[in-house]
Amino acid sequence: MAKHSEPVRGLMAAHLLSDKEGPQFEGRFGRLFPDLPHAKFGADDDENVKNLGHLGAKMSAGFDPPKDGKDEEESGIPALYTYLGQFIDHDITFDPASTLQKQDDPDALTDFRSPAFDLDNVYGRGPDDVPYLYDTDKSFLRGDPLTLGDPDARDLIRNSAPVRRALIGDPRNDENAIVSQLQGLFHRFHNRTLRANSHQKFENVQKIVRFHYQYVILNDFLPRIIHSTVLADLKTQGKYDKSKLKFFHIKKRPFMPVEFSVACYRLGHSMIRPDYRLNDAVLLPIFPVPEETAPGFSEGLTGFRAVISNWGIDWGRFIDIDIRKYDGTPIENRRRLQFAYRIDTSVVNPLSTLPEIVATRPHSLALRNLERGWRLGLPNGQDVAKAMGLKPLTDDEILIGKGVDKPAPGEKPVSITTVNPIFKGNCPLWTYILAEAMQNKENVKIPVLEDVTITTPRLGPVGGRIVAEVFLGLMFADSHSLLNLEPNWHPDNNPQYALKDFVRYAL
Repeated sequence: MAKHSEPVRGLMAAHLLSDKEGPQFEGRFGRLFPDLPHAKFGADDDENVKNLGHLGAKMSAGFDPPKDGKDEEESGIPALYTYLGQFIDHDITFDPASTLQKQDDPDALTDFRSPAFDLDNVYGRGPDDVPYLYDTDKSFLRGDPLTLGDPDARDLIRNSAPVRRALIGDPRNDENAIVSQLQGLFHRFHNRTLRANSHQKFENVQKIVRFHYQYVILNDFLPRIIHSTVLADLKTQGKYDKSKLKFFHIKKRPFMPVEFSVACYRLGHSMIRPDYRLNDAVLLPIFPVPEETAPGFSEGLTGFRAVISNWGIDWGRFIDIDIRKYDGTPIENRRRLQFAYRIDTSVVNPLSTLPEIVATRPHSLALRNLERGWRLGLPNGQDVAKAMGLKPLTDDEILIGKGVDKPAPGEKPVSITTVNPIFKGNCPLWTYILAEAMQNKENVKIPVLEDVTITTPRLGPVGGRIVAEVFLGLMFADSHSLLNLEPNWHPDNNPQYALKDFVRYAL
């Protein structure tokens, strides 16, 4: 039972400290390196925006029509991990703040969120406070049937026409048709766990679900995106060790470092494919593409609406719950496993023209990330590397473009100073961690019938260390987490348990 002075778990309202109280503040947002200078990329605001605009344009790829088959930009990471990353982000940044508070603090220098892996984006405030999410047995209600994918696929429950917005713990998990159906998988995982433990209290069922989720994060998700040497440095005898955290230190309450949230954890934007095949009949760009750019692709997998009835996901296309051919005939290619794009300094074209329902001006995701990092006063990547006791990448090692093994003619990445001399020794942190990943590759054997290994960039000593420390720091700071309650626990006594096992159980 919570004490009267304790906030409801999943809300954890904090004393609201802001950047006005100095660079050492530790509210819900904070800084890992508060003493580093804020990076600037011009003499005034207009020049900063102009120069970052040039870089954002260079980091945005041209339009590539939807297609099946092998793709040189693919990594060895199955495509569902991209959207698990988005789901995790929404979990640790769940925002119950009022619209008035948001208007008063539009740049989110004060954070009102719960930085914990507690699935508050799934459970909301629970069946007592948000009963419209739950059935009478405290299982999640499910929406309209979806066809052509998993036979039991259903949309999320939604409000009435014409808007049809999803009724879920965090509205952002309806942003596209993939993450919304992933949210539905978490509902199904809970429902099956509830049936298998009908004698247990609701809170105990939550704990079981949360432990499986946290185990996947620690032992499957992080190793997919972070170089193995970085993770090894955070372990003692194969176990994550709190004493190894050097840069993320929580003094009073958990907080979200801006270096993580505004730069390093935005690695997932480079992992997004331009298009996804949901099932035999549906292959669409992730977001619609303007007619003037590419006629015929004005429909995309955009969310915040009822999922189209034949958009049910065949999950074997996103995660290796069954073994498929990697290449072969066109028919076989239509049934192949799709992979996330490589972590590099290039984002796909549909992210250059985000629809109004997703983002207002600028519509380029690359430029939005770069501008936000500058406006929130992030240090440059080289200064962060030095503060971490590392030798920074040289300008020639910071390459802008697609991180493929054999670039097409005219598509070879260029050094950042070729874009503009203003970036000499002065690389935006988001760009830096992506360029660093291009220098930290590992060969990954992919789960297909053939013996295929793919070169896979992973976050390196700066980006990987920051992401790993924040994940571990938040987990260690949560008294309800797996690392604190049962650090030696394994799902089903299976140390190799992974996202594919979570999905199989949910299905």
